[in-house]
Amino acid sequence: MKSFTRPNQAEIQFLNMSYNKFYDVFEEAFKEEFWEEDAMYRFSKINIAFSIYSELLNYEPIKWVLKEMKEKRPPMEAQIGSELFKFIRNVLAHFPYFESWNEVWINKSIVNWHKPGLTIDRFLSKYAGREEIKYRFWEADKKKMTYLSITFPESYSDDTKIYLHKILSEKDGVKFSLILMKQIIDTQVISI
Repeated sequence: MKSFTRPNQAEIQFLNMSYNKFYDVFEEAFKEEFWEEDAMYRFSKINIAFSIYSELLNYEPIKWVLKEMKEKRPPMEAQIGSELFKFIRNVLAHFPYFESWNEVWINKSIVNWHKPGLTIDRFLSKYAGREEIKYRFWEADKKKMTYLSITFPESYSDDTKIYLHKILSEKDGVKFSLILMKQIIDTQVISI
């Protein structure tokens, strides 16, 4: 009979590998030297963080956390922590033609080149035209509050290029994303 104890042995291995690498990228991204690195280097690390987080979204207890966030946290926080971050990961994974965050763009025709209605298409169809969302985050070591906006595309069509950096800025947007990702995945950590 299969055990439903969480986490099981396979999950422990997966979680240890995922968390260790995610925390490495997180720590690196909050050092100023990281933002002085070559754009392609930063992009590769950012891509790793979004990929790991997207895989962690498959872990059932994290799904429970996101469900609770929808009920108890500010509006759209759970959707940002799940749908937006998964959208970004999928754009990076399915369109690996770019070498920096600011280069990444898509439009409806390339998103649906194979089949409409998949994750990226569903996200843009749902959120195009929505008002921007404003956030802030505190960096205690720098004693600095950073304000940012998540801006959804005005429209989603075959003719309109949607740039990733216009939805979420590279430096501040990625830092915010990493903070929210870490808050969500930290719910599963007993001790660090």
